[in-house]
Amino acid sequence: MLGRRTSVLLFLVSACSSNPSDPSGFGSAPDVPSQLVSTSLNGAVALTWADNAYTSDPANFRNYRVYSTSYNIDAAPADRCGTAWRVEGTTVAPEFLVGAMNNGIPRCFSVTAVSIDGFESGRSETRGDTPRPDSRNQVLYAVQVRSDSSGFRFWDDDGDGVVQAGELGRVRAGTASDIDFQVDRDGTGALFLSPVRSGTGVEFYSQSPITDLTSIDFAPCLPASNPQSCLAYEPTPIEAAPGLGYVFEMDGGDGFLRYGAVRVTHVGQTFLIFDWAFQTDPGNPELLVVKRAAGR
Repeated sequence: MLGRRTSVLLFLVSACSSNPSDPSGFGSAPDVPSQLVSTSLNGAVALTWADNAYTSDPANFRNYRVYSTSYNIDAAPADRCGTAWRVEGTTVAPEFLVGAMNNGIPRCFSVTAVSIDGFESGRSETRGDTPRPDSRNQVLYAVQVRSDSSGFRFWDDDGDGVVQAGELGRVRAGTASDIDFQVDRDGTGALFLSPVRSGTGVEFYSQSPITDLTSIDFAPCLPASNPQSCLAYEPTPIEAAPGLGYVFEMDGGDGFLRYGAVRVTHVGQTFLIFDWAFQTDPGNPELLVVKRAAGR
């Protein structure tokens, strides 16, 4: 019988290299914006950063300017962001929502500050992100209660290799062999997320509750003997608890891994409710994988 897991420790680090540029012309440009952070959304990316360009000299500040360019997750860190930068928009607040994005297409972002006289600071550190489809309040029953509604498949491709809305988040019978996981109930009444399909595994995202599905950013990398690789996720059941986040690793059938995120919001006696997200970019665990400490 497969063992069951109840806790894990994860350390996360995510950032791109910075490449600030000098302001052009003469005059006093604001400070370079710092601490750029991104949040992966469905068809969008939310950006936030420190308001230091304003607070250091409010009288000289006009606005922030948000830029984006291509992002290659397979390149060396210093080369991941492209060079053809475009302006996404401006804002006076230290936050910006980049919308109308295609899910599964990575982009690289950077921010500058503009003075009241039009002088622009250098670019902030860069930040790569990839929007992903998601959904809220999905219900699954324990297989012992309603087997027809106890299985879940993040993406069930029709064979063309293209992710389409109707292929995502499919509720299936928990007894099916082609689902990613089923909800199982043990003798104590606890509910577990149990991987089913070959090549599918699951890990806790963190040992503590997370505030939202969007908090699940980078898929954890289980340390392997080769520091350039990661161990496969465990196929053993993992206990479902309200507020906790989970990451599923799946075989995409095309030589690339796929990653799905789950945040459980309710665990009852017969069913659970969860939010989920799926990264459509093949092999992209931006849901790039970050290492976590050995020992689980």
